[in-house]
Amino acid sequence: MKLIKNDKLECQIADVAEVAGYLWQRGWAERNGGNISVNITDLLTDEEKALPAISERYPLPKVMNALKGNFFLVTGTNRRMRYVASHPMENMAMIRISDTGDWYEIIADNPVRPTSELPSHLSMHDYLKGRGIDNKVVLHTHPTDLVAMTHNRAFLQPDVLGKLLWSMIPETRVIVPKGLGIVPYKLPGSLELADATIRLLDRYDVVMWEKHGALAVGSDVIECFDMIDTLSKSAQIYLQARAMGFEPEGLTDEQSEELRKAFRLV
Repeated sequence: MKLIKNDKLECQIADVAEVAGYLWQRGWAERNGGNISVNITDLLTDEEKALPAISERYPLPKVMNALKGNFFLVTGTNRRMRYVASHPMENMAMIRISDTGDWYEIIADNPVRPTSELPSHLSMHDYLKGRGIDNKVVLHTHPTDLVAMTHNRAFLQPDVLGKLLWSMIPETRVIVPKGLGIVPYKLPGSLELADATIRLLDRYDVVMWEKHGALAVGSDVIECFDMIDTLSKSAQIYLQARAMGFEPEGLTDEQSEELRKAFRLV
C-alpha cells in the first residue's frame, strides 16, 4: 500500500536514503550490513495511522511499554544500504506497534520484513522514550577504522578509546560531547547486546560494539551519521600517524577542558 502524500514524512524518508548512501560510499555497509530505525509517530496524520496492515502480526520478544501505538520507519532485513539509498520504500518498511506493545505489523509501502535487529532497536527506543528523551533515531553501521580499533584490547577499557579520539581533532570533542562507550562482544541482534547498550545510552552519544560496529542515537538521522563520521575522522588521523611511524600527541587534557567550557559541552 502506498503512503498518502505527506511532505514531512517524505523529507524523513529522503534523509534516511541520503544517510544510507553515505554509509555505502564510506564502505561501512558491506552487503546488508547496518540498519536504521526512526520513530515517525509525530509525522503521521490520523489517516496514515489508520492504514490497514499489509502483513501478519509479528510477535516481539518483550513488551515495549513506551512504544505502544507508535510507528517506525525501519530498514529491511537482508536489504542493502545502497538500495535503500536509491529505492528507499522498496527496501524499508513502515511498521505499527500494537496497543499492547507486544507485536507489530507492516502498513506501508511493501511487505518488507524489518531488520533482524529490530528487537534491539525497539528496546533502545523504548528505553529512551520511557525516560522522556527525544531521540527518535537509532543508527547502526560498520565503520572500518573504528571497528579495527576495537580489536586492540587496550582500547576496550572504559573511556580509553573515546578520550583518544576526542584528542585527535577539536571538532570531535564538540560534535560528540558525551564521548564513546564500549560494549564487549555479544551476539549481534541479541537482547543481551541491546541491554548492554542501553546501560550506556545515558552517558555516551555513540556506542561501539567490540569487533562489530558503531551505534548512535539522536534526534535525527543526519545527526547520528555526523557523530560516527566525526569519530571515524579521528580514527583515521590516529591510524595515519601510527602508519607514519609515530604516536600522535593529541590534545592535552587542558585543551580538551578549554573546548568543553568554550562550547558549553556536557
